[in-house]
Amino acid sequence: MTAAGGLLAVIAGPSGVGKGTVHARARASLPESVLSVSVTTRAPRPGEVDGVDYHFVSPERFQQLIDEDQLLEWAEYAGERYGTPRGPVEEAVAAGRIVVLDIELQGALQIKEHDPAALLVFLVPPSFEELERRLRARGTEPEAALQRRLARAREELEAAHQFDVEVVNDDLDRCVEEVLGAIERARAAAEPANDRAGDQRRTRA
Repeated sequence: MTAAGGLLAVIAGPSGVGKGTVHARARASLPESVLSVSVTTRAPRPGEVDGVDYHFVSPERFQQLIDEDQLLEWAEYAGERYGTPRGPVEEAVAAGRIVVLDIELQGALQIKEHDPAALLVFLVPPSFEELERRLRARGTEPEAALQRRLARAREELEAAHQFDVEVVNDDLDRCVEEVLGAIERARAAAEPANDRAGDQRRTRA
């Protein structure tokens, strides 16, 4: 999904690796980027605003979005569903904008299956021990829930080879620079094909 410099990029990785922070920093450095607001069945947390943080919908409405093929990807996590609305993303990329998604591994692989032109970036922790330390430092979950997150993280790390780029998040500034570099390379690689397509259209005209 690329057009005239447009690109769909995905940042994924295990819980606690810093996806949200890297995603926010990368988007802040890309003035042509567009924020995609995800859809979820979970309840809003304190301070979250519908349509800004997420589109909060009922399970029935979420299933309707799936049935009508209105989601680019979707996944279930911790008993709730999360998905990316298809229309706004495709419109932004077609207009030459960059859409950077911060989503779970399952959804990222769905996108790559249906859109090989998308760039998939996997964030890797410096070590599994450091990942566990970061999760424990949050202090937001009981031990049983933490262990489930760690077990899931092990599974996700084993799937890192399915991504286009792996970036170790041991230094935030360097990590963001590597992600931005991968995005620029992906855009540059897509431009010749876009230029040829434009030339062909002009020739036919």
